[in-house]
Amino acid sequence: MMRWGRAAASAGLLVVCGVLWAASDTYRAQIEEWQRQRETRLKADGGWLTVTGLFWLHDGANSFSSTSPDAAILLPAGAGVKDGEFDLHNGRVLLRLDGQMRVMQPDSSGKPDVVTMGSLSMSVIERGGRYGIRLKDSNSRLRKDFKGLRYFPVGEDYRITARLTPEAKKIPILNVLGQVQATPSPGYVEFELHGQKLRLTPVEESPGELSFIFRDLTSGKETYGSGRFLDTVLGKDGEVVLDFNKAYNPPCAFTAYATCPLPPKENRLGVKIEAGELKYGEH
Repeated sequence: MMRWGRAAASAGLLVVCGVLWAASDTYRAQIEEWQRQRETRLKADGGWLTVTGLFWLHDGANSFSSTSPDAAILLPAGAGVKDGEFDLHNGRVLLRLDGQMRVMQPDSSGKPDVVTMGSLSMSVIERGGRYGIRLKDSNSRLRKDFKGLRYFPVGEDYRITARLTPEAKKIPILNVLGQVQATPSPGYVEFELHGQKLRLTPVEESPGELSFIFRDLTSGKETYGSGRFLDTVLGKDGEVVLDFNKAYNPPCAFTAYATCPLPPKENRLGVKIEAGELKYGEH
């Protein structure tokens, strides 16, 4: 199949074997609404554009301060910023602040606790037995300088209905920290795109919710270098809709303080997926 250039594609036109097809206006509107929601979440209070720091804790007391250069966690100065400490003992993090103590539940609990001081907030993350403090700032430069997201032209040929082949197992997922986590996968999907047979393996961290972490021949060129994400649901009788127009960049494309997973080797595709989110920050 040949795809027209950007001008034709942006008008919703596709060429398949010499036949001109018009993309549905309804479908295009659905994708554009998804794109707007994606950008809204990214820019929101507490979104990835507010993440400005990640501090790994050592056993014992880890002080935080905006004034003491010797603090383990040096915070930016600002109204409402106070000194305190996080104590790590036997996988439990205790916050000491204003003469009071409280246990901080990490993100691995599903309901992480957050301490807020002015525009700053801190929460505990856990990665492979390591505990760290994630710092967010609602006044971050990343958020203020956000340039907006860009996408390939919407193409309905990149919306594919496939079926999951059950093969429940755990697959090793490497993250940017160099850690490997055995992650549940319910099986794999096989599909055809532009005349080529392809296969992808999802992870399933919540029942029925599938996430594909993949890399293709646009990675590092038109799209983010390490790869992109695509989320979908497991439908009736194993039906899976792969809509690559909804492929999006991982948090690491926006902040250096994320701990993104990387595509497993079976999800490194030898084709171009010219759909979804483009590399951020290049206009």
